[in-house]
Amino acid sequence: MSRRYVITFGCPDRVGIVAGIATFLAELGGMIVEAAYHTDHDTGWFFTRQVINADTVPIGVDELRARFGEVAGGLAVDGDWRITDTAQRRRVVILVSREGHCLYDILGRVASGELDVDVPAVVGNHPDLAGITEAHGIPFHHVPFPTGDQEAKAEAFASVRELVDAHDPHAIVLARFMQIVPAWLCTAWAGRALNIHHSFLPSFVGARPYHQAHRRGVKLIGATCHYVTPDLDAGPIVDQDVIRVGHADSITDMVRRGRDIEKVVLARSLRWHLEDRILVHGNKTVIL
Repeated sequence: MSRRYVITFGCPDRVGIVAGIATFLAELGGMIVEAAYHTDHDTGWFFTRQVINADTVPIGVDELRARFGEVAGGLAVDGDWRITDTAQRRRVVILVSREGHCLYDILGRVASGELDVDVPAVVGNHPDLAGITEAHGIPFHHVPFPTGDQEAKAEAFASVRELVDAHDPHAIVLARFMQIVPAWLCTAWAGRALNIHHSFLPSFVGARPYHQAHRRGVKLIGATCHYVTPDLDAGPIVDQDVIRVGHADSITDMVRRGRDIEKVVLARSLRWHLEDRILVHGNKTVIL
């Protein structure tokens, strides 16, 4: 694929938004190769994602941002917009614990070229997944999290933040990290940190959701990928999926089958995030 500029824009809906953006791009000579629109009638908020062939734009991305900022400001005082350049390679840092299935899946997709990103580091609160990480040529950083010592845990999170922020990643993936991220770090990573939760949220929030589901006798189990916020497992949902289970399935069966759903949901969400397809408004997402 040739180089693209991706424009995302959200604002209160009104007449003339699409025309304003289209006119700006047409006068610039920019060729639109993909476009999507949505209006949330409950909130009155308009969303759009426009993909432009960069070769048809006679100015650099910085000047494009400056000019589009003037257009966006004229369309809405309180709008939210962004322009990204596909020529800039995406960087993803992965946080893990002991469960490796989501990490294996992401590393496999990267190694095969299916997911065209750089993974400069994996950070784990246990050393169990160092081998598979290093086998892919990626540095693994072990940061222990002492149990019951809140001051030591805060220091551990500070170390994790330093390791992650050193790479200025476009996405921080909590691939079954199994630690509650403190509010100050949620704020620092807002809109970039994706968590995979092994439940169809809002059901079975918190730890051991498969055990909760088994006790409840549910017939469907699922997985949810959401952005990390200070509210536990309550951030804006990016994607979900489910699989049917029966009365004869044990907790072990449910965990095994649920892992397949977790991998798919996380990979799909990460791709959407890196392609700038996710627009967040309040606690909801629009995928364009």
